[in-house]
Amino acid sequence: MSASDAQFYPDLDADERTTLSQFLDQYRHRVIARITGLSDEQARTRSIPATAMRPGGVVKHLAHMEDHWFTARIGGGELPEPWASAPLDTQQNWDFVSAADDSVAELAELYELACSRSRDVAGRLPSLDTTAPRPSFGKGPVTLRWVMVHMLEETACHLGHLDLLADAAR
Repeated sequence: MSASDAQFYPDLDADERTTLSQFLDQYRHRVIARITGLSDEQARTRSIPATAMRPGGVVKHLAHMEDHWFTARIGGGELPEPWASAPLDTQQNWDFVSAADDSVAELAELYELACSRSRDVAGRLPSLDTTAPRPSFGKGPVTLRWVMVHMLEETACHLGHLDLLADAAR
């Protein structure tokens, strides 16, 4: 763990909500650390031939998922740009593919803004048991707790992809 990562390590004796928030922020910090260490060209590179993923695409996808789960699902709001006008229904993996046109600075800003909106939404909700006004996966409502755990899973999984893709792009 780097010194920078250590400053984001979660408290050992925090309550459930704080623990979930701190772990998620730790992974969010690591995403930004990985992408900002790359040049724009490296972020656009398909560095592992067996996949269409690029480092920048992973970050853009994570930004999309932050807004999807926190802003739209549990928050009940509308998706902000670029998602509001993106062809997400007709172009599979648009967030991954369209990142080839984005700079590292643009991707980092997009992700940081999405994470900030997510923190705001989570902070406004009274309880981890708050249910989403919009159902998920057609199976009914999810709670803030579920969204936070899911985003921990999503972010940690894609951080592993980002580590490999970024290392291969260097």
